[in-house]
Amino acid sequence: MNLTGFLVRWLFALGLVLVTFNPTGYSITHWLWPWQNDQLPLKILVIMLLLACYLFFVTATVKSLGWLGIILVLAIGGTVIWLFVDQGWLSWSNTGIMAWLLIVMISILLGLGISWSHIKKRITGQFDTDDVGE
Repeated sequence: MNLTGFLVRWLFALGLVLVTFNPTGYSITHWLWPWQNDQLPLKILVIMLLLACYLFFVTATVKSLGWLGIILVLAIGGTVIWLFVDQGWLSWSNTGIMAWLLIVMISILLGLGISWSHIKKRITGQFDTDDVGE
């Protein structure tokens, strides 16, 4: 896998997170909240499709990174945000920027999770396979 492959996977993860929520007010979360019964079948269909996409991304992330890897990626992202605040480049009170940083951090986590097996194979030469009970 090359950089383009990772960027495409990350862009899909970023798109999924942005469609779910973003601070602009144009997201599925803003469309659903507050819950009303108008367009109920469409809302339920969109929720199920979104859950299916998250199931795909989260399952791949957990299988490839493991819980320790997920915690490490989130800890690194949190520490980078903390560094930005400590250096005065960012303020905790700027909720809009914090929301965007969290969106990027979650999308990087999902992008890494979906790409990690390819990255690991490129670095080590070892393939990751799922255990298949035969």
